[in-house]
Amino acid sequence: MNINIVLNTLIRKVFLISASLAFIIPSASAQRVIKTINDGWDFRKDRETQWQSINLPHTFNLDAYFKRNYYKGKGVYRKNLSLPKIDSAKRYYLKIDAASKAADIKINGQTAGNHVGGYSAFILDITDMIREDNEIEITVDNARQDITPLWADFTFWGGIYRDVWLITTPKQHFNMANYGSSGVFVSTPVVNEQKGIVLVKAEVTNDADSKIRLKVQNNIYDAQGKLLHTRAQPILLDAGETRAVEYKSETIVNPQLWTPEAPILYRVTTTIMNAGTGEILDEVSNKVGFRWFSFYADKGFSLNGKPYKLRGVNRHQDQAPVGVAIGDEVNRHDVRLIKEIGCNFIRLSHYQQDDALLSACDELGLLVWEEISIINMVPDSPGYDDNCEINLVEMIRQHYNHPSVIAWGYMNEILLIAPTPEKPEWPAVRDRTVKLAQRLEKRLKEEDTSRVSVMAFHGSDLYNTIGLALGDVSGWNLYHGWYFGELPDFEKWLEDQRTRYPHRPIIMSEWGAGSDKRIHSTKSRAFDFSIEYQQKYIEHYLPYIENNDYIAGCAYWNFIDFNVAARQESMPRVNNKGLFYNDRTPKDVTYYFKAMWRKDTPVLHIASRDWASRIGNDGEAQSIKIYTNLDEVELVMNGISYGKQRPSNYNTIFNVKLPKGSSSLIARGYKNSSLVEDMMMITFDLLPDLIQGDELAINVGSNCCFTSDVGKLTWLPDQPYTVGGWGYVNGNNRSTTSEIYNTIDGPVYQTWMEDITEYKVDAPAGMYEVELLMADISRPVRQQANLLGKGDERTNSATNRFDIIICGKVVEQDFSPADNSRYLNACRRRYIVQNNDGCIDIRFMQLQGKPVLSGIKVRKL
Repeated sequence: MNINIVLNTLIRKVFLISASLAFIIPSASAQRVIKTINDGWDFRKDRETQWQSINLPHTFNLDAYFKRNYYKGKGVYRKNLSLPKIDSAKRYYLKIDAASKAADIKINGQTAGNHVGGYSAFILDITDMIREDNEIEITVDNARQDITPLWADFTFWGGIYRDVWLITTPKQHFNMANYGSSGVFVSTPVVNEQKGIVLVKAEVTNDADSKIRLKVQNNIYDAQGKLLHTRAQPILLDAGETRAVEYKSETIVNPQLWTPEAPILYRVTTTIMNAGTGEILDEVSNKVGFRWFSFYADKGFSLNGKPYKLRGVNRHQDQAPVGVAIGDEVNRHDVRLIKEIGCNFIRLSHYQQDDALLSACDELGLLVWEEISIINMVPDSPGYDDNCEINLVEMIRQHYNHPSVIAWGYMNEILLIAPTPEKPEWPAVRDRTVKLAQRLEKRLKEEDTSRVSVMAFHGSDLYNTIGLALGDVSGWNLYHGWYFGELPDFEKWLEDQRTRYPHRPIIMSEWGAGSDKRIHSTKSRAFDFSIEYQQKYIEHYLPYIENNDYIAGCAYWNFIDFNVAARQESMPRVNNKGLFYNDRTPKDVTYYFKAMWRKDTPVLHIASRDWASRIGNDGEAQSIKIYTNLDEVELVMNGISYGKQRPSNYNTIFNVKLPKGSSSLIARGYKNSSLVEDMMMITFDLLPDLIQGDELAINVGSNCCFTSDVGKLTWLPDQPYTVGGWGYVNGNNRSTTSEIYNTIDGPVYQTWMEDITEYKVDAPAGMYEVELLMADISRPVRQQANLLGKGDERTNSATNRFDIIICGKVVEQDFSPADNSRYLNACRRRYIVQNNDGCIDIRFMQLQGKPVLSGIKVRKL
């Protein structure tokens, strides 16, 4: 072998080792120092005098958990910060990861800066204000009308709900004044299976009073930490100058590709060094994933050149009891849960989310659609459009270096509450909406050509006809069979869009149905909030999405049940469409997704955890659903096999007769000759027997049973009267989404029988306690626009007044549940009656409006 070749090889190895050691053991004298200052803050609301001691993260809107009109206004935070000394050779910065939705900052009484936008980070240079003993004051305002969002189906949590950092750098550092970003931007302009190239654009600042010679060095490491490439570039900076330095790597041969299944990450460190002394001044490290992707109108989505279905959820960031003031560990835990059910994709709804979440997506493997929070309608507010553009740029620059991100979004259902085209206000709203969309689309492409732009539309063709389909991909938020229409209308809508716009890629950006663990039905229907209808809805939608290549994928709405202070429905303050409850406990239907999406592991789940306590007739068969990806499943109850069944659509239902009391259920099957089992306990009780002193509770006007959180009393579904039983003689079923006050059993009152004249309960003669539940729902209450008018069947009628006669005796005269102006309030009255005829006959005599009845409870004395 040629001796020169050997020497050159040795020299190169020594150089690479030296460069690696230079990174591993940097100079301790000059590098940046980063630390949180989250502890030891005081807080008060505007105009209050009493301070309370708090730590960050913090929100001042925990009131959103128990009232619709939560606090919107200013909150003031202050902190005393002591430093050992102020180093004149350093620069000092305050970084706030999020303060919703506007913030004004003072340091020692001097204005340090301000920020608009409640979801993006910002950095302030406080060098000229800081001293050894400091007072930091931050005023946060969640009521500003020139900052998005203004309308949305989620709570606008006010506060400093992410971390606050103190950052110290030398006078030569990466640009700290670039929209809250690190000032270093990493991309992979060339990537395929054979080669990859890394491009680094770094902005370097010299805050010294004189020019200086520097070197900017980039090191690239593979996933195992091996140094692959290194290069140092000289730069001469004048005093006060900021300059961009661009580095394009050598070719990385056969790069290990990043996928959600194998999220392999390389690492790039970018370092500023003093050219004369070699001292490290500043350094930023970024992870790099080599991947490429495309959206197609006919083939959906591809990743690294292969067809790939996007399977995911939307994610809101709150968790009771802290609201959005969650720690990094919650973000990471959420990503792990989402991955566990087989997701490879997440839509961050409807705002920029925490760096910790994005990093977890990089590391654990989730493709990301991230967006800013322009929702429902564009207002005519001075400064609004400018603030939206600032927020867009902040999001892109702050999260540019995350390889998990594939799409940037900037509007969601933006015509939802806009006036309809026949209204005189429509042209102005249309024009300013399209104008803003065009402005943001242009800026998005100027910022980043490596990702796609996307907008989410609700089910209206106006987006197509007025020119709002500007993005690379069209997202559809469709709720056929929930808010409107029937389940098959879902696929009809998508097929119509595909036919009329054959060159437009489509993704299902939202779809979902609500569920309340207290509500169950064997005859479920849209908008009854039963666990069973949510399952029915999902089992209809998901196979169509999976089996049609033209749909790039989907994001189910939502990952969790999340807080919406303005929501009413069966669970006030909650949008309950989640696959997980807000505490991150999975609903049974979660395992349907897992069974369909996880091909790498056996899935077997008895889907009765959400209905583990049942009631029915002796000998009546109960449906036991099982979600699974196994070929065959056996159900064993109390040691007795009930046979084997082959699942269809990843589920199967066994109809079994449950004995009274507790029973063990075991589902079992085999995967690759290995036994797979799931077990749970279920309880069954017989229908109430009035003779035995049981309470008969009837959910009048409803197809569902409802089990109260307190007392665990189950209110049975209503039925028409038959001799020997109980039920309504006449009347019309009605329902509302309005919240019913002064009760914890709202769903009982949200359905009722209207125009009822008689209800009968056949029972042996004797003395009984009869309790009637009613609420006057005759006055309309404004609902969330997101309900699309669903679930509120009321008319604005006169006050309902009527007499009530039980067993022939008048118990109420000229009665209204709304007496004393108590509309939408629970009215619950008990009567002691003598039944002499073997039937408790309840009659209603109309005086004004319509008699109403929501519930009946009967007990023999």
